[in-house]
Amino acid sequence: MTATRPIAVSLGDPAGIGPEVIAKCWAGRHELDLPAFVAIGDPRSVEAVWDGPIAVVDSPENGFERFDEGLPVIPIRSGGEITPGQPDGAGAHCAYDSLEMAVGLTREGAAAAVVTGPVSKKQLYEIGFTHPGQTEFVAERCGVSKSNVAMMLAGPSLRAVPVTTHIPLSEASEALTVDLVASRGRAALRGLIRNFGIEKPRLAVTGLNPHAGENGALGTEEIEIIGPAIDQLRDEGWDVVGPLPADTMFHDRARAKYDAALAMYHDQALIPLKALHFDEGVNITLGLPIVRTSPDHGTAFDIAGTDQAEPTAMAAALICARDAANCRKALAQAGRTGMAIGK
Repeated sequence: MTATRPIAVSLGDPAGIGPEVIAKCWAGRHELDLPAFVAIGDPRSVEAVWDGPIAVVDSPENGFERFDEGLPVIPIRSGGEITPGQPDGAGAHCAYDSLEMAVGLTREGAAAAVVTGPVSKKQLYEIGFTHPGQTEFVAERCGVSKSNVAMMLAGPSLRAVPVTTHIPLSEASEALTVDLVASRGRAALRGLIRNFGIEKPRLAVTGLNPHAGENGALGTEEIEIIGPAIDQLRDEGWDVVGPLPADTMFHDRARAKYDAALAMYHDQALIPLKALHFDEGVNITLGLPIVRTSPDHGTAFDIAGTDQAEPTAMAAALICARDAANCRKALAQAGRTGMAIGK
């Protein structure tokens, strides 16, 4: 990253643990080897949970310059009182405005990447937020169709991408199509190049059914949908294997054979990731023109303000954002984009 482009961090819901974990990241910035960042949100939400220094700034560049003075915060005031663990509509509006600004600053190049703090979807929906989540909001603001982005959960020894995400399990099978599986797989493979610097990425694809369908005895989605999507990706030159039984894909020896796993539904991807890396999981959105990551945890209103929140996942999200931004910069300098093999 250039010397004046820190990472923009939206604080999320001011009543959640976002303000606490970002403050702890700043306090441990040297030990954790974190890049410079600037928080965006209500400074009172940080003051409510932390007694360290805060530097109120007016731009990411100013935040970079004052990073060692205190936690730099570009202020967005909540219209109400802030009480940790007690979300309200004013806090939801603040979270929305913080997200909007963080994405805007990154899109215009003032910030190197964006890290989004945890929000309450319930609170956002109550103030008229119409997106399924922050991922879809960021995609829209970047002018990218939600069908062309993918959610990757990344930890030290596993990266997993779900084809379907926040829908009932009973609807997952009907939602699967050859085009959707291929699109998610393509986004995962390109993302491995663009954000992780893996020149020749390997993708392992799960089946939907037990034992990957047992050749049609336990379901036909593998034959009719997943297999043809894999063939399509292979025809494009990608290194893809599957469909594989999900119950044998995530032990140590299996994970050594691929760079990312493509799973058919939300929990098929997130259960192994959280079992392996509960405190270190990072959500990175693939397919965007900007780098966006977030810690893989929620607002945790039940412990907000009690000094129990661990900053590990937020620190991992900052490091992942820095590394992805540097990978993209290196590709751009080499005249490559990661959008196609060998280019």
